[in-house]
Amino acid sequence: MKALRVLQLGKFYPVRGGVEKVMYDLMLGLSAEGIDCDMLCAAGEGRGGVTQLNPHARLTACPAWTKVAATMISPSLVVTLRKVCRDYDIIHVHHPDPMACLALFLSGYRGKMVLHWHSDIQKQKLLLRFYRPLQDWLVRRADCIVGTTPVYLAESPFLKEVQAKTRCIPIGIDPMCPDAEAVETLRAAYPGRKIVFSLGRLVPYKGYRHLVEAARFLDDSYVVLIGGTGSLHDELQAQIDNLGLHGRVKLLGHVSDADLPACYGACRVFCLSSVQKTEAFGIVQIEAMSCGRPVVATRIPGSGVSWVNAEGVSGINVEPCRPKELAAAIRAVCDDEETYSRYAGGAKRRYEETFTKKQMIESCVKMYFDL
Repeated sequence: MKALRVLQLGKFYPVRGGVEKVMYDLMLGLSAEGIDCDMLCAAGEGRGGVTQLNPHARLTACPAWTKVAATMISPSLVVTLRKVCRDYDIIHVHHPDPMACLALFLSGYRGKMVLHWHSDIQKQKLLLRFYRPLQDWLVRRADCIVGTTPVYLAESPFLKEVQAKTRCIPIGIDPMCPDAEAVETLRAAYPGRKIVFSLGRLVPYKGYRHLVEAARFLDDSYVVLIGGTGSLHDELQAQIDNLGLHGRVKLLGHVSDADLPACYGACRVFCLSSVQKTEAFGIVQIEAMSCGRPVVATRIPGSGVSWVNAEGVSGINVEPCRPKELAAAIRAVCDDEETYSRYAGGAKRRYEETFTKKQMIESCVKMYFDL
């Protein structure tokens, strides 16, 4: 294999969300294949620094001044990239990240560039107004534009004129491996109950108020567990209390990496109740599928969420903001054992056929050498 040096550019470290996870996993996966693959980002916490992770992977986190409109302001990212960019055959930029885009624009880099389009900028409308010319430059500059689902690539209004240079590489993960004892311990806390599990930040676009409302239309054989922290915690808890659902819906708070597999293993079904295109993929869906757990998700216009959860195969998709439909889908998946087994098997197969980390790495390697 020809020697190749690749730089993953964007977002921040430590890993906090899906974009950073994909960057980090690509760096480790590609370096394990003998490809020199480094990662350059802003420091989400602390002063940053350089870490040599293995002989083929180095992570550089640049100090940031502050955070504005969900963007880390890091002038040192610009300085560092200008110094090192010519050492790389390919720079793989992860969007949306205006700071990374600005750094690339100012770097003078002339080599091959991959643009990983994780999502459109949805929330920061004012930021987009100022950033749009730079974003348009980034789209034109890219030699290849990667999307995580074919739906998002086709539906993004910013990519309509560049479809010829797009390709889909779905996000891939290592399977969750629940510990049997931990799973039984969690199930024992809710004896005789079917656990509906959901996981994510407690923010408006996740649609958790609709999932809480959906619990009204499930009988006492169900319990809804919601993992995560965020600004809506108190509002959701008040909703649970006001509806008299404190025995049927529980906010778990932060779920550690060590405890997470048991949550997937113990649940009967995973529910993704998101309501906006900000939810572009939903990595939590494929985490659940890797454990053979069916998924109930939403058909968000323009999003790839309902493509990830294949209708009638790995689960059921419903219209956003419809609590009764969420509850009906959960019952449709769970109440009949034959139906449940079909969805559980379909979820496991869909993960194995489409969403493994090995497949993601192999697809990236092929793309790089195609360039």
